[in-house]
Amino acid sequence: QVQLVESGGGLVQPGGSLRLSCAMSGSIPIIYVKAWYRQAPGKQREWVADIASSGYTKYADSVKGRFTISRDNAKNTIYLQMSSLKPEDTAVYYCKVGYNWGQGTQVTVSS
Repeated sequence: QVQLVESGGGLVQPGGSLRLSCAMSGSIPIIYVKAWYRQAPGKQREWVADIASSGYTKYADSVKGRFTISRDNAKNTIYLQMSSLKPEDTAVYYCKVGYNWGQGTQVTVSS
């Protein structure tokens, strides 16, 4: 059974940075794409970024150049480094691997 546990969320001022982590456990096929999504209040969940088994990364236009997705295979963890944060980045951030979702971590960008 796959478990995903996100951490690293919090309150940050506009222009600040945060790094989110998603610790993975269980049997996870290496070919699975690992992704980050987010859901702002009153909005649908949206895709933010993903990383393929090859290491190829993709980003939503809204975060391109500000966010970086990465992974540490030895630690079975994926990361989302977020910089130049904006109030519109406020959301619950989720990691997704295959059909599995984590419980989410809240990111609030506010002065």
